[in-house]
Amino acid sequence: MLLGLPAVLLLSTFCWCAPQQTCQPEDELLGKCSRNAFEERRTCTEMNLGYCNDLGYSRTMFPNILGHRTHFDAESGAEYLLLSVIHGLLNGECSPEIRLVGCSVLASPCQNDKMIKACRSTCEALRKDCYHAFEAIDMAWPYFLDCDRFFASDQEGCFDPLAGLRARQELTMSNLTPEETGTIIQFTYTSNSQMYSLLKRTAAKCSNIAHVYSIGRSTEGRDLMVIELTNNPGQHELLEPEIKLVGNIHGNEVLGRQLLIYLVQYMCSEYILGNTRIQTIINTTRIHILASMNPDGYELAASEVEDDNDPELSNQEGHLLNTWTSGRGNAQSLDLNRNFPDLTSIFYRNRRSPHYRIDHIPIPDSYWFGKVAPETYAVMKWIRSLPFVQSASLHGGELVVSYPFDFSRHPHEERMFSPTPDEQVLKQLARTYADAHATMSNNDTDRCGASFYRTRGIINGAQWYSFAGGMSDFNYLHTNCLEITVELGCDKFPSEAELYPEWKRNKEALLSFLESVHRGIKGVVKDVDGNGIKGATISVRGIRKDVTSAEAGDYWRLLNPGTHILTATAKGYSRVSKRVHLPHRMTRAGRVDFVLEKVPIEPDIDDHLFPTVDSWDRFDPYNQFERYSDHGAHDGGIERQEKPWWWTYFSQLTNSPPQWLLRNV
Repeated sequence: MLLGLPAVLLLSTFCWCAPQQTCQPEDELLGKCSRNAFEERRTCTEMNLGYCNDLGYSRTMFPNILGHRTHFDAESGAEYLLLSVIHGLLNGECSPEIRLVGCSVLASPCQNDKMIKACRSTCEALRKDCYHAFEAIDMAWPYFLDCDRFFASDQEGCFDPLAGLRARQELTMSNLTPEETGTIIQFTYTSNSQMYSLLKRTAAKCSNIAHVYSIGRSTEGRDLMVIELTNNPGQHELLEPEIKLVGNIHGNEVLGRQLLIYLVQYMCSEYILGNTRIQTIINTTRIHILASMNPDGYELAASEVEDDNDPELSNQEGHLLNTWTSGRGNAQSLDLNRNFPDLTSIFYRNRRSPHYRIDHIPIPDSYWFGKVAPETYAVMKWIRSLPFVQSASLHGGELVVSYPFDFSRHPHEERMFSPTPDEQVLKQLARTYADAHATMSNNDTDRCGASFYRTRGIINGAQWYSFAGGMSDFNYLHTNCLEITVELGCDKFPSEAELYPEWKRNKEALLSFLESVHRGIKGVVKDVDGNGIKGATISVRGIRKDVTSAEAGDYWRLLNPGTHILTATAKGYSRVSKRVHLPHRMTRAGRVDFVLEKVPIEPDIDDHLFPTVDSWDRFDPYNQFERYSDHGAHDGGIERQEKPWWWTYFSQLTNSPPQWLLRNV
């Protein structure tokens, strides 16, 4: 299915050519025109451009910078027409800023019979903030917003066309009541209690699209609080993809935590203000944000950061006081990003078998004999409970996006390219974030020690450095979810002064990543009676990684453009294949449904040699965590001692535990 761009994009075919009236440098050299003569013909006149009459001044000068000689010429020009439709083109992104700056070129103010140009610094800041919005619709940056050609420096006596807009915004904010200021972003660090309060207030402010819930508690009893953003919070909607963002898995890597807190406030506020881009994201996606997976580690890391009131530390920055290890782990000193089940080793051992399923690999029983952090347990249970399609975890210490596998395919090789079957899809996910970031993909960006200039800010995790038990590998091998790891910068605990600049660098990347979940294909697997089939398998020829359908039979499969052969099947049902072509310019996922007929169940070699779905469903089989939920139970005035975890283990191995164990209970 091919989705065309709006017809107004045809404007781009003629909007970028300068009008013929402009005196070009080569014309001046040939004597065809004189800049002095050109300047002398300019006269001040009353502002009369309907789309530009709110610039804060009433007189302009014609001919203008672009060579339009009259108001009529300016209104008839392609530049004015583009400004009138630019809001629709960019879905409200960077507007009205672009309109105001564009109008300042079409109708520059006239003071003392002299034209005053807009400030080059304003243009450059606008281009930095808005360039990605034009890239998203494959449109070139407008020629009449050429910062070097049509704008002036502060020394030349320029004016800021956005000054009035900023003043009106500040006045609006100053008139808001305390209850209404909950989503105004303050670019400061937030303690755990402040974070919880802020997330709850934001959810209350946007109660129609936001909901907070806890997935568990940390070692020291702090909530692992998630905020959900969607147009129908609290429940999964058919065919609506679910995406998650996780920050602060290492307690001393705090920038990601703050960016996610800012993102929540920004999206809530912009949704209310009518930002069509934000409304589209929230109305079509179910977003889950866990700003801090390691609140205990954050407490430790934050306690070592400077006290602003301490004069002896006034010249220090947070990242200089906080080491690279203090607060990294949780309160048990466990590195949470090494604490997940190592399913990658299992994959490597079995990958050569044609019958082995590398998706939904069950958690081995041996994992539960190790030390499992409550934070890890809570996140695993969360990951299994929702049909996540895509995910990103935010870290610090480098400026790069890495993608699975994180564990090398050779146990003695520390830096070995170790691709997943979804190498190209994961690479594109990483590319989405890195390219939308202000500096991450630039070859000349100053890195933190590693060199990623050949890959423009992305890398296969194991090729960078290898480690087992990571969250991204677990997501990929245990569920349908594809996760990338975003390293946000060299400073793990940057100074507060850096928070706003970092937000500006990452805002577009975060939004682009949320939008990228709407790629590939989606659909519903049903039986002949129209009932959704849960747990149906959808495979793609040439990619040895299947996805399974959710409770109502809906599924999502991230895929790059191209032609793909899809096959859907389920236990006791027929197998159906379809050929699908995804064009390069697709802006949303294609719809591919399957109808399966019931067939007699035949023995399958997979049922005998390899783990089944039942094995995957076993979670915490020895009640390592659930056993703590029945403290102080009594029966007839006699306190019952809870059976230890190994009781269930031996009971499952034999019909009854050995007699020597009975005496110890």
